[in-house]
Amino acid sequence: VRQALDQMKNEIASEFGVQMGPDASSRANGSVGGEITKRLVRQAQQQMGGNQK
Repeated sequence: VRQALDQMKNEIASEFGVQMGPDASSRANGSVGGEITKRLVRQAQQQMGGNQK
């Protein structure tokens, strides 16, 4: 699970053009974290058979 989340984080950071790491701004890290949350919620909704927003 951890490996899948790390992969998702790296993919999203790449999509957003963000370099993850200790020198990244909290705004950049937050944008990646927010997108991870959105995608995980979307996946969970799809698995439960609902597509509510």
